[in-house]
Amino acid sequence: MASNSWKFCERYGYDLLLASIAAFYVFMVPYTKVEESFNIQAMHDILYHGYHIDSYDHMEFPGVVPRTFIGALLVSLVAAPFVLTTSLLHLPKFYGLLIVRLALGCLILCTLRFFRLQLRDKFGRQVEAFFVILTAIQFHLLFYCTRQLPNILALGIVNLAYGYWFKGHFYAALNSLIFATIVFRCDTLLLLGPLGLQLLLTKEVSFWGALKRCIGMALLCIGLTILVDSVFWKRWLWPEFEVLWFNSVLNRSSEWGTHAFHWYFTSALPRSLLAAYPLSLVGLFLDRRVRSFIFPVLSFILLYSKLPHKELRFIISSIPIFNLSASITASRIYNNKKKPFWNLLFLIVLGLLLISVGFTIITFMASYWNYPSGHALKELHLSGFHNNYTNEQWVHIDTFSAMNGISRFCESDFPWRYSKEEQISLHELRQRNFTFLINEHPVIDGFECLFSKDGFSRVRLNYGFPPVFLVKEPKVYVHGNAENKDVLHGNWPGCL
Repeated sequence: MASNSWKFCERYGYDLLLASIAAFYVFMVPYTKVEESFNIQAMHDILYHGYHIDSYDHMEFPGVVPRTFIGALLVSLVAAPFVLTTSLLHLPKFYGLLIVRLALGCLILCTLRFFRLQLRDKFGRQVEAFFVILTAIQFHLLFYCTRQLPNILALGIVNLAYGYWFKGHFYAALNSLIFATIVFRCDTLLLLGPLGLQLLLTKEVSFWGALKRCIGMALLCIGLTILVDSVFWKRWLWPEFEVLWFNSVLNRSSEWGTHAFHWYFTSALPRSLLAAYPLSLVGLFLDRRVRSFIFPVLSFILLYSKLPHKELRFIISSIPIFNLSASITASRIYNNKKKPFWNLLFLIVLGLLLISVGFTIITFMASYWNYPSGHALKELHLSGFHNNYTNEQWVHIDTFSAMNGISRFCESDFPWRYSKEEQISLHELRQRNFTFLINEHPVIDGFECLFSKDGFSRVRLNYGFPPVFLVKEPKVYVHGNAENKDVLHGNWPGCL
């Protein structure tokens, strides 16, 4: 028995470590942001509304650009038996939110395992161990791997592409990137191009062979996404083509903010990679093989830097390759640590790892406080106010609150009723007979503020302990209808 346990830990220990950290993030920070809203609402609707598409959230709130349902269908298929169990046990839908996030995390970590096993075969177990250590102490990859973003769905396919690339199955790698590009994220084309060009120049693939296989795969993927998404959107549709047109041709994505050309290299990569960032750059010089793997990824980021609108999640698929390069550097330093100079480098690496852990803890705490409306709705549900009443309790959720923590999974059954109707003026709210408001405004005529929820504001350096202090301030306010005496007589903490 002990021998079998040891073999199990030896085989799956790394996976259990990474999965445990990802699950910790799920349970501690369960709520979602606006970037995740389409897929999280789609998963809710698939699981709870089934084929009643007219009841789906996207029919009322389609978003700026359409997205594919294929990822939501896949995750929902994995989560369905567990969600059914919670429904039979009459548990709140909130458990469904945890389940779909854990299901997505399992899928992404399985693809990362596939890549990691190819990494071990090519570079050895010690490099694999450092790869796991660096991944574990970074915040963003394991935090985001459970979040229903199109970038994360694409990341799973890109991980498969990396694995096939390392394994020498080059056409499979290209086909994986084509699938990710056409179905989930059109910007994966910026990775497909440099990698395909490198494989052609190194004669790993032939031009005609790649053309024949890739065109066939592209047509298959286009047909799949049009077939599936036209049903759900009730019109002929290739979602990622419309996204490509909106972001690249019309350049409308810049309406959501812009950054300088160098932002990915001076902000996004340092924050996401931490200690692995300087180590990965050193790896370019220590192992010639690393260059062939990292140059297509660097080209991807350089090409992406031309787009004015930038977000860390856009380049999250580059993290595994940078971690590979950093792992090779760390392994080389570790193996030579008995030499004076290398021993100094080893101590520096240990210091960088400790600093990375500190930054990850700070980032986690900031993220914990970054979903105030989700916490506000949960506290409203737990207030017990509705227990003594049989009438509907109508809650209006404003746009800010819907974007910062509230999804359909957070809603409860009767007597609760919810409205996300947009463009209602503050003056008009009192005329709509809402029982409660979850709103970003502290004062609303005709309503009394019952309580507020703090959200993360900024990081402040402190001369004492702790050296870094998270500044929080009220972000979301829960108001009660001033004409409803039952609401006002409740035991509410009030707003400062």
